[in-house]
Amino acid sequence: MTDYQSILERTVQHVQPILQHGKVADYIPALAEQQLGQFAIAIQTQTGETYSAGACDAKFTVQSVSKVMTLTLALQRYGDDLWQRVGKEPSGTAFNSLTQLEFENGIPRNPFINAGAIVTCDALYSRLSAPIHTMLESYRLQTGNPKLGVNKVVAQSEYEHRYRNAAMAYLMKSFGNFNNEVEEVLWSYFNFCAIELTVSELAKCFSYLSNGGVCTQSQQQVLPAKQIKQLNSLLFTSGLYDAAGDFGYRVGMPGKSGVSGAIIAVVPGRFTIAVWSPGLDKVGNSVAGIAALEFLAEELGTAIF
Repeated sequence: MTDYQSILERTVQHVQPILQHGKVADYIPALAEQQLGQFAIAIQTQTGETYSAGACDAKFTVQSVSKVMTLTLALQRYGDDLWQRVGKEPSGTAFNSLTQLEFENGIPRNPFINAGAIVTCDALYSRLSAPIHTMLESYRLQTGNPKLGVNKVVAQSEYEHRYRNAAMAYLMKSFGNFNNEVEEVLWSYFNFCAIELTVSELAKCFSYLSNGGVCTQSQQQVLPAKQIKQLNSLLFTSGLYDAAGDFGYRVGMPGKSGVSGAIIAVVPGRFTIAVWSPGLDKVGNSVAGIAALEFLAEELGTAIF
């Protein structure tokens, strides 16, 4: 039997020398207050066990990891029809690029860059009377924490600095690929990004990605197994933006990152891993988080190739 706890504790030791590397996401003032030097990691196994190490009680906002849940809820409601509005290809450009969106007539490359997540949020907004509440209930059910909530300071800070994201939304609207009021959809989008949890809760929340679509916490069939395979394929090719290729090479797992320093990674049929460390590299991914996942891939032999 694998001693996950011991391996996670070794992982914490492995990343200690680099915890001060990188910089926090200072373009969002509320995130700029995060302190370098923090690190936490958790594994949620297919059979429902949770293992964690590091600053396990620390709370952070999910940021762009939330795009996976936004896509999940949209797929529940639209199925393959969703792909008429957003693509399935790697972007090869920054997560907030406007030029690609212009060249491609307002159809974002994939649902994990900002434009793709915003148009997916717009699709979800059309089907939900209370999108923020529905999103929160999904997180609460899948983490087992009924008190889980939104960090309103972070959400407000992101909304106040929304101009580039608003430009993407209005550009998509000009191409006829946006159906609701831009400001209302963006407020939901930023609230989705500002949901706050711990690393163990993050691993539990996305356990369905490694378990054929079934959440190990709630036992709910979140998505059919076929859609989970497709979603994990997209995570592998596009989950870390223009660093997806490097992540695939070094770590070899589907994954999704966020500018809070959070990353989830998936080993189908075994477990979901969540890491958090706020120091980011030049493309906006956690320095220590990626190093930890690379170490784990070696220790556990989890690269999917």
